[in-house]
This record gives sequence, C-alpha cells and structure tokens, in this order.
Amino acid sequence: MKRDYDTESRDNETRKYAYHFDFDVMHPYMIKSFLPFIKEGNALELGCFQGAFTERIAAIFDEITCVEASGEAVCIARERLKPYGHIEFVESRFEEAKLHKKYDNIFLTHVLEHIDDRVELLKKIKNEWLSEKGVLFVACPNANAPSRQIAVKMGLIESNAAVTEAERAHGHRITYSLDTLESEIKNAELNVIHKSGIFFKALANFQWDRLLGTDIISKEYLDGCFSLGQQYPELCSSIYCVCTKMA
Repeated sequence: MKRDYDTESRDNETRKYAYHFDFDVMHPYMIKSFLPFIKEGNALELGCFQGAFTERIAAIFDEITCVEASGEAVCIARERLKPYGHIEFVESRFEEAKLHKKYDNIFLTHVLEHIDDRVELLKKIKNEWLSEKGVLFVACPNANAPSRQIAVKMGLIESNAAVTEAERAHGHRITYSLDTLESEIKNAELNVIHKSGIFFKALANFQWDRLLGTDIISKEYLDGCFSLGQQYPELCSSIYCVCTKMA
C-alpha cells in the first residue's frame, strides 16, 4: 500500500508527531552524545522533518544535505533554514534517492523505525552514501524506556515492543530495544563502534511538555537525567548506535 508521508507526519488524535521534549531536551543531548564521534567533513540527514535538528547541526558542518519524504515538512524546513546557505534539500523516499555523493557524517535519528525494509536501507547507506572514513548515527525510541514500561503496567500498551495504533498512524513499523537495533545494523554489515542511550525517562512526552513549562524542572535535573542515562542506557528515552563500514 502506498504511504502518505504528509499524513504520517501530522499530529493525530492521541499522539503528536514531535513534542517540545524532543526539540528542546532530546536534540541537544543527542548532539552532545554524538559529538565525540563526529568527523570533519560534510553531513547527510535522512528524515529532517521540519528542520529542527538540522538547525542545531548547521553550525557544525559547512555542507549539509537533507532527504525528506514529506513535501509539507520540506517546505517548512526550507523556510525555517533560509538564513543558511549551505543546506540542500532533496524531497524523496530514501529508497529512491539518488545523491551521487559520499558523506562523512550521516544522521538517521528517530527515522529507522518508520522504514519498511530497514536492513536494505542500512545497506544502501553503507554502499552508496557513507564515505570510507564516515560515521553513521542511528537513534531510535527505546522500547524499554521506563515511561513505556509504566504504560504497559497501566494497560495502555500491550507490550514494551508493541507498535501502538497512534504510532502506526505516524508510520512506525517497529519499536526497538538496544539488542534488536544492533542486530539489524549488524545484519546490514555495518560495524557498531559505540552504543548507548540518551536521557533517563520515566514520564511520557506529553507529561514532559507540561513540566517543561514550569519551574519544577531545572537544567541541573535535566543534566542529571542525561548522566543517569549513560549509566543505564537500557532505561533511556532513546537508544543509539554509532556505526562505520566494516574494516
């Protein structure tokens, strides 16, 4: 069945496509987690949505290419990032994109779980787009995040790894844990040089959005959740792998 990427990227009745928690908390800590592994050179972002993460990495790279399947999202991202002259947008499904270039840094953040044939996409990234020295950053929502485990105990979700109807409406095909994510990456014959989690999370995104508008949550508390997440990656909001080509 043909997918409608514009519809998938819109908020639905029970779930937002993205929350302030994603933009204001997760994105900065994601970049902080990735920075030690970033290579000098260009960057490819697969699935830029409306350009929020792109805007954060714009100061790091002199050349960025963004591939996005939603035409609506691309229009918003282009307008948002008009001040930057070094960002190219390609409106395309990843499976059909022809970029004719290699990249030193490739970002696939909260995107792989939306893909129908994930191993084939990872192989395409490795074979067509990743430079010999390049690194691929793959981050996904975590099935075992405490917030999700609590939802299971409440009877709101069938199991940690279930894909809810609201998630399915947003194009989700799988809910990863760290072992299943690493397994698919290895099946694509990529080398995982580092794996961890980002931000210990016991509350749902909508709960975080409410709290972030108050004085209950301090920067020190957020930093504490980030540090605790490094100690317990399996209990983080997101899990990630840093990948290279096989030696």
